[in-house]
Order: sequence, then C-alpha cells, then structure tokens
Amino acid sequence: MFAMPVLLVLIVTGMQRDTFDLANKNKLPLLLCNKDTGAASLQFIRAVDTMGLFEVRQIPGTQNEGMIRERLYRKEAFVAVVLPADFSAQVAARTKSLAGKALKSFGLGDSLSGPGVSVSGNPLILYYHPVLQESFRRSAEGTLYSALQLVESRQLLKTLYFSINEKELPDTLENELLSNHERISEIPVSRNDSRKTPSVSQHNVPAWTIFAMFFVVVSLGSGIVREKRSGSFIRLKTMPTSYVVAILSKQVTYLGVTMIQTVLIFAIGVWVFPLVGLPRLDLPDDWSALILVSLLCGWCAVSYAICVGVYSETEEQANGFGVISIVILAAIGGLMIPDFILTEPFRTATKFSPLHWCLDAYYRLFLEGGKLKDVWSNVLSLVLIIAGLQGIALWGLKRKNLI
Repeated sequence: MFAMPVLLVLIVTGMQRDTFDLANKNKLPLLLCNKDTGAASLQFIRAVDTMGLFEVRQIPGTQNEGMIRERLYRKEAFVAVVLPADFSAQVAARTKSLAGKALKSFGLGDSLSGPGVSVSGNPLILYYHPVLQESFRRSAEGTLYSALQLVESRQLLKTLYFSINEKELPDTLENELLSNHERISEIPVSRNDSRKTPSVSQHNVPAWTIFAMFFVVVSLGSGIVREKRSGSFIRLKTMPTSYVVAILSKQVTYLGVTMIQTVLIFAIGVWVFPLVGLPRLDLPDDWSALILVSLLCGWCAVSYAICVGVYSETEEQANGFGVISIVILAAIGGLMIPDFILTEPFRTATKFSPLHWCLDAYYRLFLEGGKLKDVWSNVLSLVLIIAGLQGIALWGLKRKNLI
C-alpha cells in the first residue's frame, strides 16, 4: 500500500516525462538512405534534422529494401526513410508544374508546364517498425511531410522568382520569405490567472495517488471476507454493540492509511522528484480544499473496499474482483486515457467511475488553480457516491444477517 504506489508514481511520471520531452531531448532514431545526388535531397536531410524530432543516421545509398528491413528488425531505429535516385528530379518536376500553373493564372504564360514535365512516382519511402505506436508514426509522418513541403516551397520560390526576374533568388530574401511566420503564444487557462504551464507531475501524481487509495480494496476487502469465514462476525454480534461500529472503526483506520499514502506520495513529488530529474510537484494554494478532497477520495476508496468485502464469498474473489475492477474503473475514469479523447459512449461511461470524480476534483485544484468554491460540485458528487456505497454495503450486511 505504500512502496508500490511510490514506485508506480516515479516510474509512470518518469516515462511520460520522457515521452513529452521526445522532441527536445530523446530524439527518435531515423535511418536515412539517400540514393539521390541532387541538391533537393541535401536540403531535405537538413530540414529533417532541423525539425528536432529525429536523430538522423545516414546509411549508404547502396543498401536495398531487405537490408533496411533487417536493420529495423534489429531495432537500430524504428523509422527509416529512403530517398529514391530521382528525388531531386521529382521535386523539380512538381515545383515546375505548380509554378507553371501559378504563372498561367497570373497571365504570364505557362512555359514551365509543358508536356515533358512529369510528377508521377513517390518522392520518398517510409519504413517503420510495427512496434511503433500510431501516435509516434503520425508524428514522424507529419515531420517528414513538413520537411518535404519546406524543400518544395524553397524550390517553388526559386522557380517563380527566376521566371519573373530572370535571375537567381538571393539567399537573404529566400530565408526571409521561408522563415516569416508568427509565433504562437501558449497560455494555460486557470482559475487564478496563473500562466505557469502544468508539468507532467501535476498530471500524474494526483491520478496515481487516487489509484493507490483504491487499492486498499486488497487489504480491507479480503480482511472483511476473512472475518466472515472465520466466524468473527458471529462473535462480534454477541457483544453489546452493533457491528456498524466495527465497520466504522475499520473505515476510520483505513481512511488514515489513505491519508498517509497521500502525504507520502505528495511529499515525494515535492522533494524527491527534483532530485531524480523530474519536475517538482506544485501543491494547490488552497490547503483546505486539498485536505477536504483528499479525505473524500480516501473515504470513497474505503467505501468501495467495504462493498467488495461484504459481497465477496472468498478472499480470492475479493482480491481478483477488487483489483480488476479498480483497473477498469481507472481506465474509464481518465487515469490511464484522458476522457476528452474518448468516443461519446465511453465518455458517458466515465461518469459511472468514482475515480473520475476524484480525479476531476484534484485536477481542478492542481491544474486549474481552483479554490474550495470551485470544487463544490465534485465534493457533492463524492458525498453522494460515498453515501450510495455505504448504503449498498449496509444492505448487503442486513441481507446476509450480519447486522
């Protein structure tokens, strides 16, 4: 309940940080086989290298498809690009065709788009290892398309300029035309007008803290089953008190455990993360809201564990159902996959996961900079969920004649 959540937060946060920093530090290896000898291929290689996503590793142009496939199978890289021998010719043909159409629309003739100009064929070939996920593959394709477009735009500018002015395009003017673009100002929307960009720690630490809380089902759920099977329930019924008192005492104890988990994981995010190269966890300014939300999330986890323990017949059943159900609820609750990218049926299903409401409350505090007044809807939802779980547990105890 303590060591495993700590390892989980450290490992997942570290891995996601490396994923988010892929374009800046950990570049994706790219094998590039250039069979072309023209200027366009050299411009393309420089453009790909400038994009920053790939670590370009050039391989001899004499290598065939089988050799390239073998190198990908050995995982020297996950992406390979082959520039065919007529790469520069194809770029020149395509840009001449476009320039001819442009000049014709300007009323300056269409001498460049004669019948001898051909734009057929593939300007480049992309190979990728099947283990490469679709998101990375699409990023790779987008980067290569951007580099190819840059090369063709450069060639098109030169062709148009020469056709109109009958002289070469100056390098300074070429660079000015191609690099003339507006910068994008990124501003995160927050409730306290803070413009600080949330780090990967702000996303991961609250999420996996909730995951750790709900895993008390392994200990608490199986403990209740053990008491039922050992006859402890019957002995407790002979005492001059209600078993509800025993259930409440268990909840208070395990609620304390979840609070220790929360304090431990948050403390690691604040003090240990910077020591291992991870972004520091910035705690919300409203401590009262943070404490209230943490208590409700912990109580919700304990209530769920009580329900699993009451309705399970064996410890194996409690552990198996408890663990698998938590993983499923975490998946549909947004802990593993953000709910905004889900389809409508799955987005509706997230509302039935207690972990979703816990995560939404934490995100309003950690990511949006919210205060107590901003999480009242989440607080009310968690109170209703807790009341429902407690009612289901009590109904189960009465149905089994345990209280």
